[in-house]
Amino acid sequence: MKKFLFLVATAAMFAACNNSQNGYVINGTIEGAADGDSIYIMNLNSQNPVATAATAIKGGKFTFKGVQDVPTNTYIAYKIQDPQARKYANFFLENGTMTAFLGEESNYVKGTPNNDAFEQYKEEIKAMTDKIEAVEEKLKDESLTEEQQKNIEDQIDGLMDEYYEVFERTIDKNITNPVGVSVLKSFYYQMDADKLAAALDQIPAELMEGDETLARIKEVVAKQLATAPGQKFTDFAMKTPDDKDIKLSDYAGKGKIVLVDFWASWCGPCRVEMPNVKEAYAKYKNKGFEIVGVSLDRNVEDWKKGIEDLGITWPQMSDVKYWDSEAAGIYGVQAIPATVLIDKDGTILKRDLRGSDLAAELEKLLG
Repeated sequence: MKKFLFLVATAAMFAACNNSQNGYVINGTIEGAADGDSIYIMNLNSQNPVATAATAIKGGKFTFKGVQDVPTNTYIAYKIQDPQARKYANFFLENGTMTAFLGEESNYVKGTPNNDAFEQYKEEIKAMTDKIEAVEEKLKDESLTEEQQKNIEDQIDGLMDEYYEVFERTIDKNITNPVGVSVLKSFYYQMDADKLAAALDQIPAELMEGDETLARIKEVVAKQLATAPGQKFTDFAMKTPDDKDIKLSDYAGKGKIVLVDFWASWCGPCRVEMPNVKEAYAKYKNKGFEIVGVSLDRNVEDWKKGIEDLGITWPQMSDVKYWDSEAAGIYGVQAIPATVLIDKDGTILKRDLRGSDLAAELEKLLG
């Protein structure tokens, strides 16, 4: 898996030795470290991550000891500010005896229930990522026919489905412990609202209490359920690129099938998807189909340029508030491109249709 660059402010706080059976011990091995170098337990989940414990390396070995009241997702980190030398392992600091390894090609922390479950999850994700990257590599072959390219893209789509299944399976198995909650917080924007609501209901109160991220996710889910298939669309008003007032209800509920397309000029996946949206519009615009684009751009100039560059011809609206977009908030949009398909009478039919799925649904409705 690709390594991620973390900028950290290093502060050394030595963990007190504790022989209590209720504490933790981490016995670790690291490759390529000099005797006397320091290794840290670091909080990398805040804007200004710092070291919460440190110890010295001797003979490629290190040990942390202490007491942890609540299992916490954190990192063992070595030379985190040096891109050439840094090594780190994401793990759950919890009481118990753990074994850690930081190497050139792999890292892990094992030995306690949460960490064993977390390592299984990371191994499955890495295996799927390796498979996807291997198939994507085949697309670089310039001699591929269109049919061969399509077959490879279909393979990738299938592997991506398996990739997402790893997330959902991990959440299902671990939702009552910190591992499942952590994975849910990193993956929730890809989950169906009903599944996400069901998962949130299973999280124990002690894990839910005081967690601002989970509280925000609950709010998002409530908005998604209020705008789920079967519900009437919720109206909102914005501006056109020419600064004219416009409302969703100017189009939705007026006897046409309407696709609300959330996008932005800065969004790479939106640009990739746009040819599919254009194809759908060209095919069905004279058969009772309309698109209303809702941009999450940050300024009008970029928005207008995106419309021109992509050749967008359907109605557009925005409040140019980026992720604070009123419309995105109403519909619980957490990632773009995102779509909402509305029936002729204003009832929401589907959410997040793209590519071949969008084409198939429109063919069913208007073909």
